[in-house]
Amino acid sequence: MTSVCGKNIIVSIFGQSHSAAIGVTIDGLPAGKKINIDQLKAFLQRRAPGQNAYSTPRQEADIPEFISGLVDGVTCGAPLTAIIRNTDVRSGDYSQFSDVPRPSHVDYAAQQKFGGVQDMAGGGHYSGRLTAPLCIAGSICLQLLQQRGIEIAAHIASIGNIKDKAFNLVNVSLAEFELLKAKSLAVIDDQKAAQMIELILAAKSEGDSVGGVVECAALGIPAGIGEPLFDGLENSIAAIVFGIPAVKGIEFGNGFAAATLKGSENNDSFYFDNTQVKTITNNHGGILGGISSGMPLIFRTAFKPTPSIAKVQQSVSLSQKENTTLEIKGRHDPCIVPRAVACVEAAAAIAIYDALLDTQI
Repeated sequence: MTSVCGKNIIVSIFGQSHSAAIGVTIDGLPAGKKINIDQLKAFLQRRAPGQNAYSTPRQEADIPEFISGLVDGVTCGAPLTAIIRNTDVRSGDYSQFSDVPRPSHVDYAAQQKFGGVQDMAGGGHYSGRLTAPLCIAGSICLQLLQQRGIEIAAHIASIGNIKDKAFNLVNVSLAEFELLKAKSLAVIDDQKAAQMIELILAAKSEGDSVGGVVECAALGIPAGIGEPLFDGLENSIAAIVFGIPAVKGIEFGNGFAAATLKGSENNDSFYFDNTQVKTITNNHGGILGGISSGMPLIFRTAFKPTPSIAKVQQSVSLSQKENTTLEIKGRHDPCIVPRAVACVEAAAAIAIYDALLDTQI
């Protein structure tokens, strides 16, 4: 079982890529909250596989079945549990990896931890398949945040060396959010979409893969949300974002670029906008000292290329204790970034909603 724990809600994700079902339990949700199931299903479809030529051909409907916690679509105070049944599995594609581990995959590390009893099929409980229940929890938290006037959206900042237009750190808008959510490929600059797809398909034709970056923004978060040190808002978001397989980095606001600036260049000056305190710039990305500043919360997440590729690679035979080669079969995304956009939104929503419940603001 993989658990994402907050102070106020606890999200537990269970199942394996090729088990009968995968699912999520959310404990601590307030009772009496209406959940729009159609909106939840639409959110899950943004992450679902098999919808285009640049994702895995695995076909899964990803229809959630609620076991507990909802009565007529309203939270009842009991832990909410939902499952998604796995229907399109090919476990035989993965039988060799317990002996010959895939480069840059979890196979070898899991073999050392579990001694060979781990489920290798589809990546087991390390698989990106487990982001489907993450998105159930995230969509529910997104809806509850919307009821509080908080909106979250993400877009593909880059795939390979193709870069989309970035969010404006100060003036990102709800209108921009709505446009992104209506697109099959979540980019701000539509001209970049065709270039990104071309790059992904080129890598796929070569038996290879590409990585990229997702940029996420949240609007409407009041100042004062979050805690100092280990319970900071950045910490909480990062902890859940790193639960998404293939994530290798995260930065907030100006991020690593701040390391190249002087304090006079990186500092965000305060001013009054009528009675509201704002900053002229937003290099801090909406978080100061782990606490929200009231400015747009903006962060970027880096995803590595999918490690399961069709090219011949060097590996080892653990049973024979010798070097060997590996050619991976099966169905894999040549780039996970397009499907990861919803996952990043989900992770941010869980962390922000949990932090919001920790305050009286």
